[in-house]
Order: sequence, then C-alpha cells, then structure tokens
Amino acid sequence: MLCLGFTSLLVLVLGTSSGTAFPRDALKKGCSLSKYRFPVPHELQAVWKLKKQFEDIMPLSDHKCHTRLFHRKWKVASLSVLDRVKLVEAELDFAISMLELPADPRFAKTRWQPLAFLTQVQEDLRGCMDTEALLHQPSGKVRHWLHKLQEAKESRGVGCLEASAILHLFQILHDLQCVALWEQCT
Repeated sequence: MLCLGFTSLLVLVLGTSSGTAFPRDALKKGCSLSKYRFPVPHELQAVWKLKKQFEDIMPLSDHKCHTRLFHRKWKVASLSVLDRVKLVEAELDFAISMLELPADPRFAKTRWQPLAFLTQVQEDLRGCMDTEALLHQPSGKVRHWLHKLQEAKESRGVGCLEASAILHLFQILHDLQCVALWEQCT
C-alpha cells in the first residue's frame, strides 16, 4: 500500500505539466516555487523512508489515534491561490513542529533530511508571499480546517499529532505541488 501511494505520487509529480507558481499580484517579483512542481526524487525517497520507518515502529508505541485532520471533503485545487498558500503554510508549520520533537533514537536520524527539506520549502514559501498574501483572510473551508487544526493541537496528545503529520507528509507535498502549479492544479 505504501509503494502504491509513493508510486501514485511519483506518477503525479512526473506527469504534471509546468505552469506559473502564482498570479503576478500574489507574489514578490522574482519569486518562483516552480522547483516544487517536481520535487527532487531523493527528497521524496527520504520522506517515504521516514513514513515507512514510522509505520514500522508505530505499533510498538502510543502513536495510535483517530484524528481525521487531513480528511477533507474538498480538494485543494478548488481553493483560490491565496487560500492554497495559507493552507500549505499551516500544514508545513504543523509538520515541521512535529518533526522537531524529540524522537525515538531508532527514528531520530531518519527525520533530518525530510525536516531540512520541509524547512527549506517553508522558507521559500514565506519568501514569496507579498503583503496581499500575508494579510489574506482565508475562505470558510480553510478557516474551518485551521480551526480544526488548532482544536487538535489543544485536545490531542503529541503522539497522535506526530502520527497525523508524518502519515500525511505526501498529502502535504501534494498540496505544495498544487500551490506551485497554480492554474494547472486539478
């Protein structure tokens, strides 16, 4: 099942056409997120290895939980560009904060490359956001999801949140790709 998910993501990444990252009025001049339309294969492999190793050790720990944080009834492609940016920014913040937590020694070393990659993505995304993007008030869908994320942070245990973030890293990368593809995202 993991290989199928990884294979599907690779097909999606490799089969998508190029496009502009944002409309001109929603980014700083000279900014481009186009490199995230086709993430580097070794970065995807590092994320896959992290997810796989986590799934292998998860049954031995207390990371099981029933959060449906990443189960949404809407698709990211249906959002405005600025809503996509807000969503991905929040997803990256959440994932990075979970990967920065102290980890089981068997798992700590596997985190560094995906953490470095996601941190770079976060910096690039924030570097591209102009005042309009920073001040954008998200739509009801995104606002509801952000509220759901905040509630989960307040009511769920750290192990549950960590599991949710790690198990949905490929969804976060897909959402990032949608931001980078702009109008070609479907």
